[in-house]
Amino acid sequence: MASQSRRDAKDEQLDQVRKDPQDTNLTTQQGVKIDHTDDALTAGERGPTLLEDFHTREKITHFDHERIPERVVHARGSGAYGQFQPYSGWLSDYTAARFLTDPQEQTPVFVRFSTVQGSKGSNDTVRDVRGFATKFYTSQGNYDLVGNNMPAFFIQDGIKFPDFVHAVKPEPDTGIPQGASAHDTLWDFVQLQPETMHMMMWLMSDRAIPRSYRMMQGFGVHTFRLVNAEGRGTFVKFHWKPMLGTHSLVWDETQKIAGKNSDYNRQDLWENIANGDYPEWELGVQLVDESREHDFDFDLLDATKIIPEEEVPVQPVGKLTLNRNPDNFFAETEQVAFHTANVVPGIDFTNDPLLQARNFSYLDTQLIRLGGPNFSYLPVNRAISDISTHQRDGFQQNRVHTSKATYHKNSLSGGCPAMADDQDVFRHYQEKVEGAKISKRSESFKDHYSQATLFWNSMAHWEKDHIISAFRFELGKVEHTHIREGVVEHLNHVDHDLAVAVAEGVGVTPPSTAARSNHGKSSPALSQENSVKDTIATRQVAVLVADGVDSGEVEQIKQELTDRGAVPQVLSLRDGSVRASSSGHVQVDARIDTLASVVFDAVVVPGTGESVQNLSADGYSVHFVTEAYKHFKPVAASQEGVAMLQRAGVNGVRHADDSQSVANDHGVITAVSNEGSLPSEFFEEFASTLAGHRVWDRDTSHVPA
Repeated sequence: MASQSRRDAKDEQLDQVRKDPQDTNLTTQQGVKIDHTDDALTAGERGPTLLEDFHTREKITHFDHERIPERVVHARGSGAYGQFQPYSGWLSDYTAARFLTDPQEQTPVFVRFSTVQGSKGSNDTVRDVRGFATKFYTSQGNYDLVGNNMPAFFIQDGIKFPDFVHAVKPEPDTGIPQGASAHDTLWDFVQLQPETMHMMMWLMSDRAIPRSYRMMQGFGVHTFRLVNAEGRGTFVKFHWKPMLGTHSLVWDETQKIAGKNSDYNRQDLWENIANGDYPEWELGVQLVDESREHDFDFDLLDATKIIPEEEVPVQPVGKLTLNRNPDNFFAETEQVAFHTANVVPGIDFTNDPLLQARNFSYLDTQLIRLGGPNFSYLPVNRAISDISTHQRDGFQQNRVHTSKATYHKNSLSGGCPAMADDQDVFRHYQEKVEGAKISKRSESFKDHYSQATLFWNSMAHWEKDHIISAFRFELGKVEHTHIREGVVEHLNHVDHDLAVAVAEGVGVTPPSTAARSNHGKSSPALSQENSVKDTIATRQVAVLVADGVDSGEVEQIKQELTDRGAVPQVLSLRDGSVRASSSGHVQVDARIDTLASVVFDAVVVPGTGESVQNLSADGYSVHFVTEAYKHFKPVAASQEGVAMLQRAGVNGVRHADDSQSVANDHGVITAVSNEGSLPSEFFEEFASTLAGHRVWDRDTSHVPA
């Protein structure tokens, strides 16, 4: 019941500021009713506008000031409300944070996903890091886990953060490129800062182009510290693992989606929540006893490093579910303010130099962006626990403080607010700190290549191919040859074959020998090849039809896919409906040329000669199938639908026939129907292939682009 009341408390806070425009009259900001808002007050119909028209002045003035500065990084984002609930109380031995240890406690959350480099007007599907920031409205105060979809970072010390961001942002003379990292200033920074190499391997991998926010991992990046009720500390790294698995787009898709739907990831999140397909992630932790701090071949305080899961397993803690979209993008998603220093009892910091700088920077940023020190009272930011401080006044103060005493200690207000002495008090972790004042990096931070090599070694063959292609694309945009050469030189410390492949693609001399031997270690957990592949829930499937299609077969396909959790959409050459082969019509969800294969996960072409002939005569429909096949997606057809696949260039594969009613050749699933009904094996094969996301062993070299 207490957990329910906490969720209700957050909802009540938001209800207090929601305004429903129905059954109300238009007024000014002072509550004065208005009966005309289309024409300003003038002296005569064609005369000058009069300054006394307070409504016009107020309306325009507010409009002139209704934009706030966008975030310098993570400007383009999408958010949602939900809840987090622990599985059990086992973590109470390590932390006093109740939201992590009480299985009866459902903590309200707000999560914001984002890209990093681009402005608010950039595209969703660019190659970039993705932000994954979670605000927990806990009973002990607000806790912000401000992370990314990659577990490492570009730099080791926060003093370099302005340099990195200046380098990755659009170049100052041209303002180009927007929402992209393929330009000289970034790669110049990279080639002069070898500590970036591990993160650049992640950025050049498919992790930088996620299929959706719902299929994206999240990481706290830093090593934090859990503190239990007795004051004992344990190092911790936080992991979010999507229940749908970790899946990505392919590079050609991302560029085409950007033209078809620049809001692809944001719309995907919104629509799935609206449809009741609530995204879920499991929170896991890697725990390291303080006695083991120096047992690794890297420094736990180095944010450019990870702890391989094979060395320290990720232990599941609880589940995050997002189940409600915001009511107003600006008021909630845009004004939500995260801060790495927003911690609760049981969670504390380490001496990670990047984390220490973030603890300063986030608050400083919000003071400017949100107009002063009272941004924490905005509904989306406000804690559900009691707030009682001596802080007063300032821009946007909306509380009416009645206490006479605004200082501590005092006797005029009964000594209140008084010092707390219960278990919810935050007490900083006590550790002995000593040393000379010095600007110098620890020697334990000096290995910049071993984990980059670990990442490379852990990739499947198709992931390695994509990384090489990404480096070639990015460096191919770099105008200065010496920058390309510098990056290749660093890659030669990561892996010689990788460096040679990249060099040959970007027109620089390949290194003749390896600068450093490959240590041969790998971490299978880093590869998306080993992600969850047991569900097709929320997968988008295009069902292509035209006049003459078998309506029974279409309904069977839709029902079978829906029963398995997928989302079939019937596409045709026109909107409305198409004529069925026997009688009646088949309802169409969208016209084929208003969409594209890149926004679907698979394609099915039902049989029936007339329908297939009509589709085969349409170039866009043929290209739709060709493109899906080229992007390694499952492609299915029945009966005469096979002819459509052949027309699309899907040749040389094994098709079903009288001796075998269902065939699956490298993700091309075909079937022979029996009395107008497709065999169950067809749908089992299709679902199994679709759950695998892509068919990476398919040879598409013969298929035209």
